[in-house]
Amino acid sequence: MSGLSTRQRVLWVAVAVLVLLYALFPVASILATSLKPAGELQSGRFLPQNPTLGAYEQILVGGAQDLFLSALRNSIGISLIATAIAVILATLAAYAIARLDFPGKRVVLTAALGVSIFPVISIVTPLFNLWRNIGLYDTWAGLIIPYLSLTLPISIWTLSAFFRQIPWELEQAAQVDGATTWQAFRRAIVPLAAPGVFTTALIAFFIAWNDFVYGISLTSTEAARPVPAALAFFTGASQFEEPTAFISAAAVVVTIPVVVLVVLFQRQIVAGLTQGAVKG
Repeated sequence: MSGLSTRQRVLWVAVAVLVLLYALFPVASILATSLKPAGELQSGRFLPQNPTLGAYEQILVGGAQDLFLSALRNSIGISLIATAIAVILATLAAYAIARLDFPGKRVVLTAALGVSIFPVISIVTPLFNLWRNIGLYDTWAGLIIPYLSLTLPISIWTLSAFFRQIPWELEQAAQVDGATTWQAFRRAIVPLAAPGVFTTALIAFFIAWNDFVYGISLTSTEAARPVPAALAFFTGASQFEEPTAFISAAAVVVTIPVVVLVVLFQRQIVAGLTQGAVKG
C-alpha cells in the first residue's frame, strides 16, 4: 500500500474491516448462542446475560457425549484417512500429468474437473442403494470412498500446478547421478513440492471434515456417522426444549481444529497457493 494516498488507505482498511466483520459475525453468533442458558435462547439478545458452559458440559461429559464424541472420533478418522489416500493418489496422478506426455492427459484433467463440480445430491441415492447391497452402508469405508470423489479431483488439479513449476532439469540431474525415476521423484521432486502437498492436504481435509450430505445419507448409527450429520440428531433435555445451545456448542468444538490448523500453517497455505498460481 506504499503507493496509495491516505484516503485510499483508509478506504481499503474500512473495506477490510467490513469484510472481516461480515465473515466473523456468524462465528460470534454461534459462540454467543452456545453460552446462553435455555431461558435466554429466545430472548433476542446477541450476548448472553448469564453465560454458562452447560451446553459444552452436555456434549462432552453429559447426556449427549456418546452421540457427539463418537461422531467426533468418526470425523477425525474418516477425514484423515480420506485425506491421506487422496493426497497420495493425487501426487502420483499429478506428477504423471505434469511430467509425462501420454494420450488423454487433458481428458483426465477435464474428467477430474467434471467430477468435482458434479452435484453430490444427485449420486447419493444410487450410492445408498449400492452400499446397502454390498455391505458398505454405515461403515467408514462407505464414507471414505465417496469423500475421495470430493477430495481427489481438487487435489489433482492443485498438485499438477505445483509439479509444473518444478524445473525438469532437477529430475534429470538426479537420474544422471544414478537415481531411478522413482528415486528422483521421491527424493528430488516431492520435497520441492512439499508446500503444495501440504496445502492440498489441508484443503482435502477441510472438504471431508465439512461434508454433510454423504454423512447424513450413508450412515444410520453412531458406527460411522460424522459430526455434521450427528448435529441433526441432537435433542434437548426434554421434548419441549430446543437443542440450539447444544448444536452451537458442538459447532464451536468442531470448528476449533480447522481454526488451529489455519492459524498455525497460514504461511504455508498462502505460500503454497501462491506458488501454484505462478507460471514458471
